[in-house]
Amino acid sequence: MLFWLTELSDGGDLFNLFRYITFRAGGAFFTALIFGFVFGKPLINMLRRKQKFGQPIREDGPESHVLTKQGTPTMGGLLILSALIFSTLMWARWDNGFVWMLLFVTVSFGFVGFLDDYNKVTKNSHAGVSGRVRLAIGFMIAGFAGLMATLMHPPELANQLAMPFFKDTLINMSWFFIPFCMLVIAGSANAVNLTDGLDGLAIMPVMIAAGTLGVIAYAVGRVDFTGYLDVHYVPGTGEIFVFTAALIGGGLGFLWYNAPPAAVFMGDTGSLALGGALGAIAVATKHEIVLGIVGGLFVVEALSVIIQVGFFKMTGRRVFLMAPIHHHFEKKGWQEPQIVIRFWIISLILALIGLATLKVR
Repeated sequence: MLFWLTELSDGGDLFNLFRYITFRAGGAFFTALIFGFVFGKPLINMLRRKQKFGQPIREDGPESHVLTKQGTPTMGGLLILSALIFSTLMWARWDNGFVWMLLFVTVSFGFVGFLDDYNKVTKNSHAGVSGRVRLAIGFMIAGFAGLMATLMHPPELANQLAMPFFKDTLINMSWFFIPFCMLVIAGSANAVNLTDGLDGLAIMPVMIAAGTLGVIAYAVGRVDFTGYLDVHYVPGTGEIFVFTAALIGGGLGFLWYNAPPAAVFMGDTGSLALGGALGAIAVATKHEIVLGIVGGLFVVEALSVIIQVGFFKMTGRRVFLMAPIHHHFEKKGWQEPQIVIRFWIISLILALIGLATLKVR
């Protein structure tokens, strides 16, 4: 919205700053951060009043959670999403299709997560919306988002899969590209959802991944950068940097209250929305495979569940003491802060590897 102030600029005044993506990204970050600090406490107080028993704790989960997390309210993702949406609408260009695509995915997955959280807290049960229903809706949202991205991509990139580490390498996926986008976006949403099991565990890796993808989006949206880095130019993706900056600001505002011991959980409202947003950014920037590197922690968390369930059905035995894998380390005696901080470190390392793909070609 504030971008339109550039119409008042003569090229050498304060209003001219709003032309720069980096300036508006900084504004989006601080707006979302302040939003989180201002509205965080009132929102948590409201959630506590509305949720008599807080988020239901699974009986088959780690025993310590029953004692330490009982009564903590959920749906804290509302704080992140409100800050993200408000800040993005204020600082991003409204004539950019990628911005609206990301907002569509974020709001849609957030709504699905909200319904899931609402069913859990009102019924005081960890069983929310049916997994099949949630997954089906997620695939529909992701399919529409993939179609939007394909229509906005240049003709030479539409329905193409870009390969990291290789110059000018594209794989024509034809009609299968939309189902592939569905797997990327919906898979990312559910992987982040599975990771959200300890205080602060999911939000920091999400911010790290968002920051990395934001830099990539800014780079592939500038023809001078893409020429130097030998990556594919995708016009308009630079504006995604504003969105990711708002996500990081809103995430930090939420982490202030989610740091151990958490005063609020993000719930499916936040985890599904943020995971879906990461997948959508990867699709928009033609960096779907790089998302698997940058978000490698989420991939491992999801794979640990798939392996555990599949192996148990085949043999009746378990590979991990408990899945997702962060619970496995809890069972092995690691303290919660140890797991969280070590997983943060892993996320940062993976993010740096993902950034390296921009130049290692």
